[in-house]
Amino acid sequence: MPPMDAQQIARLSSRARVLAASGRRSILGIAGAPGAGKSTLAARLADELAGLAALVPMDGFHLAQAELNRLGRAGRKGAPDTFDATGYAALLARLRAPTAGAVVYAPAFDRTLEEPVAGSIPVGPGTPLVITEGNYLLHDDGPWAPVRPLLDEVWYLELDPLTRVRRLIDRHVAFGKDRADAERWVRESDEANARLVAAGRDRADLVITLDGP
Repeated sequence: MPPMDAQQIARLSSRARVLAASGRRSILGIAGAPGAGKSTLAARLADELAGLAALVPMDGFHLAQAELNRLGRAGRKGAPDTFDATGYAALLARLRAPTAGAVVYAPAFDRTLEEPVAGSIPVGPGTPLVITEGNYLLHDDGPWAPVRPLLDEVWYLELDPLTRVRRLIDRHVAFGKDRADAERWVRESDEANARLVAAGRDRADLVITLDGP
C-alpha cells in the first residue's frame, strides 16, 4: 500500500477508536479489490489501537486447496464461491456477541502454504473492536448477503489501478508464480474479482482513495 500521511492515519485511527469506545463489541470492515492494500491498512489500525482491537481477516475462510480441486474451482481461487461465506458470517455473528470468559478462535490464511489454518487468531471477550478485511464484505449476493449487516462500519479502500495491478503481479511472483503466469492470473482472475468488488463500493460508510506508487 502506498504510504499514508500521518494525518490520514490519525483520522482513521480516531474513527476506529470511536467504534472501540461504543461500550459494546464493534466490528469494522475494510473492503476493496485484490491488491488495494486492505491487509496493510487493517494491520496498521490494529497496531495503532494496541490492546483495543483484534484483526480477523476474511481470507481465513478460503476453501482448502483439496476442496477447490474437488469442486473444480482451483483455477478461480479468490472468487466469491471459493470461500466459506456462511462460516465467515457465522464467525462474525459470534464475534458481535462475546461471551464472558470465552475466547473465540478465528482461522488465518497462510500465504506460504496457500491454505487456511484453523484456530490461529484468538479474540478475547474483552476486546472492544474487531477489524476484518477482505474482498467481499460489501458483496450482497447469496451467502455473502448476511455479512454487511454484521459490520458496524465498512471502509472501502481504492488504489490507483495501475499500481494495484503491478503490486498484485509482484505479490504472486513473490509467492512462487513465474511472471507470465502471474500476469495471466491477475488479468483473468484477480481483475474479474476486482470488478465484482467495485460493484459494492457505494455500500461503504467511507471511501479511502490512495494514489500510486
